[in-house]
Amino acid sequence: MALGLNVQQPETTCDDENCPFHGTLSVRGQTLEGTVASTDMTKTVIVEREYDVKVPKYDRFMKRRSRVPAHAPPCMDLEVGDTVTIAETRPLSKTKSHVVVSIDGGDD
Repeated sequence: MALGLNVQQPETTCDDENCPFHGTLSVRGQTLEGTVASTDMTKTVIVEREYDVKVPKYDRFMKRRSRVPAHAPPCMDLEVGDTVTIAETRPLSKTKSHVVVSIDGGDD
């Protein structure tokens, strides 16, 4: 167990200073689960979460979606469709305040 979270440390190593396992980046705050929607940027992935919101007028639920940019350390091999856990960190750029801490599996 690493980082104070219930996640395993990756088997490969990296020299990224913004890696929570092999660098100096600390994680704090909330953890979220989602699916990797895009890996087009360098060291960044877009994690998409889908959740239900109650609409009181119709007494039903409506699906909502949020997309969160997260830092992808080089020691993690991420592909589109992987289910990942991301943790909150200090701001890494204008939009990135999360980092990928574990790969839970893929949608096959």
